[in-house]
Amino acid sequence: MIFRRRKRHGDKAPGAPSQDPPTGNVPGEAAPREPLTAAAPATPTASAQAAEAGTASPAQAVADGTAGTAQAVVDEGREGLRPPGDTPHGAERPTRRRLPPWDRVKYLLLLTLIWFVLVWAAMADNPLLPFTEAMRMQSRDAAWVFVLAGLELVRQVHFLVSERWSRYHRFWTHRVFGGFERFTHRRFSPWTRFRVWRATVWLLWIAVAAVVTGKVLDTSPVLALFEAPALLWQALPFLLQIVFLFFVIIIQFVGLFWFLSRGGIDTYMPDDITTRFDDVWGQDHVVERVKENIVFLERPREIEERGGYVPGGILLWGPPGTGKTLMAEAVAGETGKPYVFVDPGAFVQMFMGVGVLKVKSLFRKLRKLALRYGGVIVFFDEADSLGRRGALAQVGPGGRPAGSGPPAAFQAAGCHGLSYLSPDARRQLVLDGMTPAAEPGVRRDRFFMGGMGGGGGDMGTLQALLTELSGLKKPRGIVNRYVRRLLGMKPKPPPKYRILVMMATNMPQALDEALLRPGRIDRIYKVGYPAKAGRVRTYEGYFAKVRHELTPEQVDKLATITPYATGATIKDLVNEALIIATRDDREVITWADVMRAKQLKSLGPPEGVEYHERERHATAVHEACHAVVAYRVRRHLEIDIATIEKGAEYLGMVASIPAEDQFTQWRSEYEADILVSLASLAGERMFFGGDSSSGVSGDLEAATRVASLMEGYWGMGSTVSSHAVSTQLGMGAPGGGKGAKEAEQEMRRQLADRIEDQLGALLARAEELLKADRRAVLALAHALETHKTLQGEDIAAVIEGRRGPLVDGRIYADDDFAHQVEAYHRSALAAHRDRGKVQLTLPPVLNGQAPGIPPETPTEAARDQTPDPH
Repeated sequence: MIFRRRKRHGDKAPGAPSQDPPTGNVPGEAAPREPLTAAAPATPTASAQAAEAGTASPAQAVADGTAGTAQAVVDEGREGLRPPGDTPHGAERPTRRRLPPWDRVKYLLLLTLIWFVLVWAAMADNPLLPFTEAMRMQSRDAAWVFVLAGLELVRQVHFLVSERWSRYHRFWTHRVFGGFERFTHRRFSPWTRFRVWRATVWLLWIAVAAVVTGKVLDTSPVLALFEAPALLWQALPFLLQIVFLFFVIIIQFVGLFWFLSRGGIDTYMPDDITTRFDDVWGQDHVVERVKENIVFLERPREIEERGGYVPGGILLWGPPGTGKTLMAEAVAGETGKPYVFVDPGAFVQMFMGVGVLKVKSLFRKLRKLALRYGGVIVFFDEADSLGRRGALAQVGPGGRPAGSGPPAAFQAAGCHGLSYLSPDARRQLVLDGMTPAAEPGVRRDRFFMGGMGGGGGDMGTLQALLTELSGLKKPRGIVNRYVRRLLGMKPKPPPKYRILVMMATNMPQALDEALLRPGRIDRIYKVGYPAKAGRVRTYEGYFAKVRHELTPEQVDKLATITPYATGATIKDLVNEALIIATRDDREVITWADVMRAKQLKSLGPPEGVEYHERERHATAVHEACHAVVAYRVRRHLEIDIATIEKGAEYLGMVASIPAEDQFTQWRSEYEADILVSLASLAGERMFFGGDSSSGVSGDLEAATRVASLMEGYWGMGSTVSSHAVSTQLGMGAPGGGKGAKEAEQEMRRQLADRIEDQLGALLARAEELLKADRRAVLALAHALETHKTLQGEDIAAVIEGRRGPLVDGRIYADDDFAHQVEAYHRSALAAHRDRGKVQLTLPPVLNGQAPGIPPETPTEAARDQTPDPH
């Protein structure tokens, strides 16, 4: 296709006076160029006429094949600096560009040097030969040097004339070389011209080789060509030695990289895999989806005959320990196909390129297994170690690093409010949401009493993996690929390899987008934390393997109080309970063993630090205030555990867990959370005469943060506007009218006042709750000082004055014992004021009962162990 500029109004021939109408442009400003349009090639007659006139149009210049004019046409749509010595865009040079002096004489100097080298060689062969005689001999024997020098001189004279005579330059450019190029372009296709040129080059080099060989053998070039095979045969041993040494060097590198590319890939045959889908507990919804891919793998024609394709890639993502690897093994076990496990560290290599070799070797093995067994399953564990392009490539919108949470506008904690907005509003929210936002963590509230200080693969590996997953499949076999093509036969197409690629990761955001596109990874399933029914099934499966005396009600309760347990953590908990029972020389696991194992896994082993009596009582009262208020006002969470045993980062703790799976939170629930946080400050002031400790710092921080979000972000305060948007857009408080800086300060002051008012009101409410439950607080503090750690049901038993699974709370319902506990607290308060020792001892509990409490009957014990409704 030939491109030429459209003819504009007012275009004129060169040298004609300008008749363009005024355009209003600034003097010296170039007129806008017209777009390029396609035109038919100019006829030879038109080209010749244009060449005669010296005014070849751009289209004619392109048809003539002249490089300078064609470049000018291309340059019409190009802006910027031109190469040194080039003409302005659109202008044709009338003469040849002048050569630098060095370019004029360099070949003549080279031929002169060659001739003197030949003269020197003749004198070296015959030391008695004088210089003049050697020159005379070489003038006769090396006449070709003078011939080449003469041709070079003629060429330089031609260039010199062409640089100074425009008609001479145009004759050779347009008539001679341009005519030959037009002739060849009309008669031959581009492919034919390429083959003719290649044959000409080969003939030229053969002629040069024949001349050189003839000179060496002192014979004619034609005979030298026939004698060349004999010379090659004589030199064959030496050539073989060189080839052998070359291959020895190559084999060393090949062997090194071959050994480095081994390992990290384990292959399991169908008989080696015993895992089935029945062994995958707690992920039934994901298992049902994965079964669909098995149907397509076993019966691919069902979808291919309908015009579809078999999904070949599955990504399982979710928290660690949820059963992703186990699910991949079950797929291989159910289908009876080989299972190839790829170690996540297999592609982390010291040398660049080893990972590429491993990928190619892996898929070569997969194709062989797929043809032999009708399919194969490959599993990449921890795929983020291979599927990321590196730290620089893993920067998401707004500069967020890969693996961070989604933008604030798309957090899963709220309603998807973009669907009913206008496109412009959605665009604004998307732009606002490009700021990093912390991903909401696991919903597990803990109230601490503050301690000290207050409360991979390289780049080429990924590219090789992407190519193997969806690249072109070349025909198999040397005979099929080369011999059939040599005989003019079309190679057989490659077979369809039934390869199911499964990947697992807990960082899906870190994976490269090219890896996750359909065709490579077709199905993406989240393997999240099991629901309660899934946890119950998992506990039943692992408890069935050991001896225990847990009832179905206790297993259901255990699944409730471990809301974010995975298959791995459940297995570890059951095993830890078995270890505890074995340590006590028992073969049967009891409920107490399970609770001790749960405490050990949740909190870790205690440090074994003993408080002095005054500080122990203060810590127990602090945690008892949290627990009592949480028991009274919270309904969305239930107490899991309370302890005053010192841990690595806390002196005491009350942990709560959700009673059911919940995905949204309400204002009443957040207010209950603030009440529980402020209970420590209210309780310390009430029970210690207005004094308080630094252990409430973490509680106040949590309460202030929640209250700030309620007032400024969640619409749960006295205003409706979002403080985040107002700050970002530079808007002031409602009803403003001041300057930007003053408005921002006023907005901050008003927000701080509202937060303080809300916290003050909730603190007063917490004080009222604690005053009404003073006896329960002291009873729970006594139970904590006695047992150190209490489970949630035992805490409820102490507060309600009934028997619990491990602690008998009936003793705290006795008025005499309650008076003893109150007297002990007054003694501890006096010791706190005087910084002395507590004069009274902690009221004892004998065999789980207070003095004067009769032992309960078996019927009462069974009734009291009924699960608490809270």
